[in-house]
Amino acid sequence: MRHTVYFPEDQDKLFKKLIGKTINEIRGAHSGSDHISFLFDDGTMMKMYHSQSCCESVEVDDICGDIEDLIGVPLLKAEAVSNVPFSGRSKYDTSYTWTFYKFATINGYVDIKWYGSSNGYYSETVDIEYVEIDSDWEDNFKCY
Repeated sequence: MRHTVYFPEDQDKLFKKLIGKTINEIRGAHSGSDHISFLFDDGTMMKMYHSQSCCESVEVDDICGDIEDLIGVPLLKAEAVSNVPFSGRSKYDTSYTWTFYKFATINGYVDIKWYGSSNGYYSETVDIEYVEIDSDWEDNFKCY
């Protein structure tokens, strides 16, 4: 099993690899979740999450579109857009980051909106771990 973590500045490289891949299963895709896992038909897996440090919070704020539209057909689009001109959710959020992950298949578009906030000294971004797993993927997938 090989794990590669893609931080925001490198995620475009991963998204180029995802085009044409077919998702078999998605877990954790709901508002308030702190992670989402995607299992691809070629035995690879992608986990979106945040490595918690101290005084920050990063979670899925909303999902626009039907997440089921991403399953069973090749991905046509995968990209991230961050810090579009929105304000924080609360006046007490000193620092915040909105990140939109945009995916599309022939069945439809899905935007996953993540929200991170902190006191300004901690990361508010989403990390992505890409895992190339062996044939015993079900046991590995349970961890995600």
